[in-house]
Amino acid sequence: MRHRCGVGTVRRAAAVVVVAVVAVLMSGCSSGESAQDKAWQEEYCDKLGSWQDEVRAKSANTESAGEAVLYAAKKLDKAGLEHGGTRILDDTVNAIGGDIGAEGRAVSYCDSAGFETSVDSVG
Repeated sequence: MRHRCGVGTVRRAAAVVVVAVVAVLMSGCSSGESAQDKAWQEEYCDKLGSWQDEVRAKSANTESAGEAVLYAAKKLDKAGLEHGGTRILDDTVNAIGGDIGAEGRAVSYCDSAGFETSVDSVG
């Protein structure tokens, strides 16, 4: 009895193996955050730092800086880019309202996202 295995069958099997290997390798190398995610995190942290500067300077621009950081927080919230169960949008709203604990959590978010130099520590 002779088994026939056509070239097409071998190629299809090889293609399936290659796709499976690539999928496994890619899933192991992914950090979970895209370049766009990191850009939004950086924007948020920059805006948070600017808002902090305006608050400490008792500037007339505090309200517009607060609106800017709130807009950036909404992007993070919509994209689900919270860390460790934090609610970045809630913390941002509360920080703008004067909650020092919420501001500290927002600063910690920036620290964990790798943008600690964009913000001032709280305390």
